[in-house]
Amino acid sequence: MGLDPLQRSRTAEQVASVLRRRIADGLLEPGLWLKEDELSTALGVSRHTVREAFQLLVHEGMVVRAQHRGAFVREMSIDDVSDIFRTRRLMEPLGIGPSARDKVLAGALLDIVDSAAVAAEHGRWREVGTANLDLHRALVRSCRSARLDRMSGQLFAELRLAFLMTGDAQALHEPYLEWNRRIAELILAGDVGSAESELASYLTDSERTVIAGMSG
Repeated sequence: MGLDPLQRSRTAEQVASVLRRRIADGLLEPGLWLKEDELSTALGVSRHTVREAFQLLVHEGMVVRAQHRGAFVREMSIDDVSDIFRTRRLMEPLGIGPSARDKVLAGALLDIVDSAAVAAEHGRWREVGTANLDLHRALVRSCRSARLDRMSGQLFAELRLAFLMTGDAQALHEPYLEWNRRIAELILAGDVGSAESELASYLTDSERTVIAGMSG
């Protein structure tokens, strides 16, 4: 007996969530062909459910469909990156105040920075990129808004796609290890104004770096 439409919809959302996370973790790279039959077998769902999941990700801008060719992980453009950073400048500063008022949240930011430093010491630059995204998404989560959290999940998954298109993960992430630490330390110290200023400078510089990496 097949799934009813509601059950199938929920399953498609679960499949989309799995794929979204794999994209965010850099496991599915830009331009990758998403094969329905392979994903159907691997995830234990019908091909129809996989197609519904693709459609959800198409609406989110994570996946594109090519006529007669199938579904592919989206390749980001320079305009996409500029739009992502415009959104980040609106969203991320909202989390600095709440994080500064909660020592547990502020301490968690430093823990993420420490994990990035360990990954860098071992040359695991993709993990450094993951920690980078985790840190900035944690800022948004401190706002305790489910809507902002959903938006940031999509935003940072798209940013990961841009990261993967720069080619040199070390050159992309190494300059920001200490910058992220500085922001986290200012938040822990309760210096909201300085943290906001550092974050603004960070985002401007990071946008230039990502775009330069994609252009090169």
